[in-house]
Amino acid sequence: MRTPLTPSGNWLLDRRRFLSHTMTGLGSIALVDLLHRDRLLCADDDPPRFDGQRPFAPREPHFPARARRVVMVYCTGALSQVDTFDFKPELFRLHDQPLPGAEGLKTFQGAQGNLARPLRDFVPRGESGKMTSDLLPHLGALADHVCFLHGMTSRTNTHGPGENFMSTCFTVDGFPSLGAWVNYALGTENEELPAFVAIPDPRGNPQSAGNNWGAAFLPAMFQGTPMTAARPVSYLHRPARVSATADQATSDFLRRLNERHLAQFPGDSDLAARIASYELAARMQRSIPHLMDLSKEPETVLRAYGADQTNNSVKAAYARNCILARRLCEAGVRFVQVFNGAYAMGEGVGNWDGHKQIAEQYPGHAEIFDQPTAALFQDLQQRGLLDDTLFVLCTEFGRMPTFQAGASGRDHNPDGFTCLLAGAGVRAPLSYGATDEFGWRAVERVTTVYDFHATILHVLGLDHERLTFYHNGAQRRLTDVHGHVLRDLLAKV
Repeated sequence: MRTPLTPSGNWLLDRRRFLSHTMTGLGSIALVDLLHRDRLLCADDDPPRFDGQRPFAPREPHFPARARRVVMVYCTGALSQVDTFDFKPELFRLHDQPLPGAEGLKTFQGAQGNLARPLRDFVPRGESGKMTSDLLPHLGALADHVCFLHGMTSRTNTHGPGENFMSTCFTVDGFPSLGAWVNYALGTENEELPAFVAIPDPRGNPQSAGNNWGAAFLPAMFQGTPMTAARPVSYLHRPARVSATADQATSDFLRRLNERHLAQFPGDSDLAARIASYELAARMQRSIPHLMDLSKEPETVLRAYGADQTNNSVKAAYARNCILARRLCEAGVRFVQVFNGAYAMGEGVGNWDGHKQIAEQYPGHAEIFDQPTAALFQDLQQRGLLDDTLFVLCTEFGRMPTFQAGASGRDHNPDGFTCLLAGAGVRAPLSYGATDEFGWRAVERVTTVYDFHATILHVLGLDHERLTFYHNGAQRRLTDVHGHVLRDLLAKV
């Protein structure tokens, strides 16, 4: 006998129907889980599979890669595009006049004043004639080898969220960095070293600190390892009172205990990965000291980077960080992130945050940054490493073409700024995208950070839509639900 109808005309659910639907539903859930585990459910995502006992072992990309590694130079504090790489003649012509169409404009720190010409003149570079500022002459000289992305945009005008966004594609905390995703996807070519190394500025960490190299919900082993040329990995060396023989014996005994413990929990990938992380730390005790010993670098190399300068200790320290970055590339590290600029309260004391006295602040930062960064690029090029290395220069957002009202500096500008790509897989010389005639807003080939990251992954042989990790009920990916590969700036294979 049928169950009576409700007033709306639907059948009531009796006990037999309830139990039947429940059993069918649970069976469907189990089937979906089994199909997903065997990668038979769909091809929308393709999370990497790694051996828990060798989580850093190299893994194949989704398709043939153009680059094997990435060197990312990050300028914290928002490098001004109109004072460096984005030439706008109108700023010279209309200096100290109002920005057309911006009456009453208020940005991050308030009202805007008049247009302000760039700090230095722009001059043509190389055979391409690309106009860049004399503020960064060494980097400008590389214009024929670089793709300038002039149409970059961000979703925030605040430094902390801006750093998060450029490094993780999310403005909030709690999401993995680009380097961690690459580490998770591809592993390393040298299991004696971390696959992902972050090199903070000699003056300290960026504002979002470890968010820039964190793993968030990815397995913790894939986070970046912070180190500098002056400050090796913390707690790496054995205590002086412990002999090398005793240290080795302890390591051997610990390995046997770990193997016995792991045998009791076969298939526990988390436990295996944790053991592998400790074993990597032990291997690093042998590899890191040799890698970070710059004493055998020729004087010509030290001089080319500016590491020999005794009258500018910050520049010399940053230069040594750049040499360390090159050595890490040579040693097989997959992703190297070099920071220029550190978080400092005040008027851009430690970074590119030029709000109040930009004419006094920027030349000092440029002196520290320009020569060592250009030397890193040229060193990679001369050693043949740039053939399979993607070189990235980025910042969290740009700066206004105007000066702030009552100040002699530029406010934050997320609506148009410049990043650079070069090396494997990238067309050069090339200017991709453009801002308006004042360098204020991106108007041609407007590029998001999602596009930027999707393209970096593509050059590494990774499909940003297939590189996923299941977390909190969702298949997460670096680019969230956005992003397109910028194919027009890729070199033809």
